[in-house]
Amino acid sequence: MIKTLRLSFALKNTYRVNSILYSLKQIPLVKRLLPDRLYEVRGLKYLAYVLAGLWEVATIFVGKFLYFLLMVCGVGVLYETAPTDGVFLHILFCLTLIGAFFNTHLFNPTRDKYYAIMLLRMDARAYTLSNYGYALAKVVVGFLPMALLFGVQRGVPWWACLLIPPAVAGAKVAAGAYYLCEYRKKGKVNHENQLTRFDWLAMGLLLLAAYGLPAVGFVAPWGVYLAGFGVLLLAGAVGSRTVCAFGDYRAVNQELLAKMLHQMDDLKGAAKKAAEKSISADTSIISRRNGFAYLNDLFIQRHQKILWKATKRIAEVIVLLFLAALAAVRLVPEAAKVFNEILLSWLPYFTFIMYSLNRGTGFTRALFMNCDHCLLTYGFFKEPKSILALFRIRLWEIIKINAVPAALLGVGLAVLLYASGGTGNPLDYVVLVVTILSLSVFFSIHYLTIYYLLQPYNAGTELKSATYQLVMAGTYLVCFLMMNLRLPILFFGIGCIVFCVLYSLVACILVYRLAPKTFRLRA
Repeated sequence: MIKTLRLSFALKNTYRVNSILYSLKQIPLVKRLLPDRLYEVRGLKYLAYVLAGLWEVATIFVGKFLYFLLMVCGVGVLYETAPTDGVFLHILFCLTLIGAFFNTHLFNPTRDKYYAIMLLRMDARAYTLSNYGYALAKVVVGFLPMALLFGVQRGVPWWACLLIPPAVAGAKVAAGAYYLCEYRKKGKVNHENQLTRFDWLAMGLLLLAAYGLPAVGFVAPWGVYLAGFGVLLLAGAVGSRTVCAFGDYRAVNQELLAKMLHQMDDLKGAAKKAAEKSISADTSIISRRNGFAYLNDLFIQRHQKILWKATKRIAEVIVLLFLAALAAVRLVPEAAKVFNEILLSWLPYFTFIMYSLNRGTGFTRALFMNCDHCLLTYGFFKEPKSILALFRIRLWEIIKINAVPAALLGVGLAVLLYASGGTGNPLDYVVLVVTILSLSVFFSIHYLTIYYLLQPYNAGTELKSATYQLVMAGTYLVCFLMMNLRLPILFFGIGCIVFCVLYSLVACILVYRLAPKTFRLRA
């Protein structure tokens, strides 16, 4: 069993290392420094091994830390009238039940499992049990310090916190044993990545119980939850016999992995069909323009469903929300004070809102799926003159699409600020509107620029650029962190406007210089 675990680790690390090296090779500024025979360089492999090891440690502790911080304690602080120890254990117990049945670690099809069992023909039982045991050990090791850290802060005795990690692992073992017994009876494998309607309903009810019951004042004494965790621990001890004695793991994994491959094919086909459905089949659509303007005009008209219609719906929602806010300001004096305080210092928060409302990702995805993946196979389309001409046309189009909700949001915020008590500096109203419009232009340029500079798709419309994904993740992270800033309108607004103008100039220069080389189909 230990030998099997060691071999599975070697296989998984090889897969991870090769993925890391491939990702490094995709970074524009780094790939020139890396040799062509990258996978033979020992130093880089050692670096990749270190990164893979750090990732393994992060999955053990960082994920559990965020789980307790956001899912358990972050929501728990809202229930001021309920006892903190009871709320902590109540939420954790309900979430443990959800994780036991919907995140078993036993029925999760992965690529390394496919390589080991299906391709390398490793012993399915030894491989499954060794890796399952390791996954459970990670659960216990990761939960132990977090349960002590957050549990003791909320008044749970330290000895009670020590019961939580093995109880969580026991719940997963008990659920795994239950699903294996179901397989023996019915011959049906539980696929934890393909939930049924009943599964979603059960999960919804447990979430409602986790967060809804404390809201109405129902929390049992903490001893009741400790007894529940004790039952889960005993159930896991009993279920471990079933898990260890089960002898048909190859058949179970074959069915799981076959479903995984079939699901991947279905996802590719579904993405293609969804892209095709977004195109209007109306043959009466015409354009009186010429050249690339004609091409872009037809594209926009035939994609009204995912571009302008979606923008109009967003605009309607914004108008309704502001009408409701204005009504609240007029009817409830306390609400006016709250809105005024928020608008005067929470302008950075709207960076994330504009990020969420922007249609840039949908626009560029539709561009490639239904237009560029064919046109990029023609030489004339990759000429610098053609690329830059179409970039200018598309940029103006996406700016117009995003400007409608941005203008409504900016004007609505200014009106709401005035109605809720106003500001001592009249310039704040202008800066507020211009800042929202600047953010809209920024995101429009940002998404189209990285699309042209990093073009992430291959001929099969698969996302292949690790750099593109890093930039997208970085954009989300920065916008998310901006939600925590509290700055005056004038200070943040002017800084934001200046940044957006400078970024737009730099982005256009980069596209002008680099896009003729970077805007191509990926291998």
